[in-house]
Amino acid sequence: MLAHLQRLVDGFLRTSPNALRFTAVIALLALVFVISGAAGLIYESIWSRYLSLLVGHSAYAQIIVLVIFLGGMSLGALLVGQRSERLRRPLLWYAGVEAAVGFIGLVFNHVYVDISDAAYDTIFPALAGGWSLVVVKWLIAALLILPQSILLGTTFPLMSAGATRVLRARTGRVLGLLYFANSFGAAVGVLLAGFVLLDRVGLPGTLVTAAILNFTAAGAVALGVWAGGGRLERDGAGTVATASPNASTGAVAPTPVTLLLVVSFGTAVASFIYEIAWIRMLSLVLGSATHSFELMLSAFILGLALGAFWIRGRADRADNPLALLGAVQWVMGTLAIATLPLYIESFAWVANLLDTFKQSN
Repeated sequence: MLAHLQRLVDGFLRTSPNALRFTAVIALLALVFVISGAAGLIYESIWSRYLSLLVGHSAYAQIIVLVIFLGGMSLGALLVGQRSERLRRPLLWYAGVEAAVGFIGLVFNHVYVDISDAAYDTIFPALAGGWSLVVVKWLIAALLILPQSILLGTTFPLMSAGATRVLRARTGRVLGLLYFANSFGAAVGVLLAGFVLLDRVGLPGTLVTAAILNFTAAGAVALGVWAGGGRLERDGAGTVATASPNASTGAVAPTPVTLLLVVSFGTAVASFIYEIAWIRMLSLVLGSATHSFELMLSAFILGLALGAFWIRGRADRADNPLALLGAVQWVMGTLAIATLPLYIESFAWVANLLDTFKQSN
């Protein structure tokens, strides 16, 4: 035991200062992304409750939140993704975005109250009885959460651009770790919002908690960049990887961008269908559409986190990443079908649990 501990100490002492610095930075960024992910899904969970009060239906509000949240994030990623490589200090931009999201979180409750009061006092009565009332309700609901959703979509491109400049080798491992950290924090955040924070601090207090998490993430990154003097971020600035080396031959193979975009789009559509279907299915089993939404989001995002953690070291070593992607798609579809018999049996399981743990007088 002592000999093993001595070897660990000797190995640590032989580690170069640069390697230690890089490891510390990656650990800091991963922790920050856990916090950021938790804040983002707290917002998503709370928005569904706010918008259900506005549109008058929790199921519709959940769909609006999913569509605008994911759509806004994709728009933010599109706007920033192609520009992040040209930014001198993407991590400082990331800190600024987190601070902006936190500020909107602080004022969201006040903005919502003012807008909903104006809508119910003047706009909705004027449109009563017409199809335009539904359209205006959905439009107001969407606009309330769109700015934050777009900003949240910019965080991953900015964070990944800064992280890959710190450790340009094994980018698949770095990005997989960041995706895992962000998704894991999100899975925890939605459970905290739905089962802990709401009961203790209410809707406004939960928003303030998420905003504090945003400010914490922004401050940690800004402090890290300041402590490093910005040197790590400037390493590799302006370099763009356009191809990946083939693991077996060392040759450079072109990336089938169109194919990857089509597959990504199809995967996103399938995932959204899964989310909507699982909310409905869980609400039938659990009897609560609200908690079904939160449990589905937490389980879904936790699965994304575990998948990213599993693939993080394999992405760079795979001889044929496209073949691996295809195999994953087949497995995903097979498992989705295989869960249907389990879902049918879950009604009996829940009934037995309720009968076993029913309250006694």
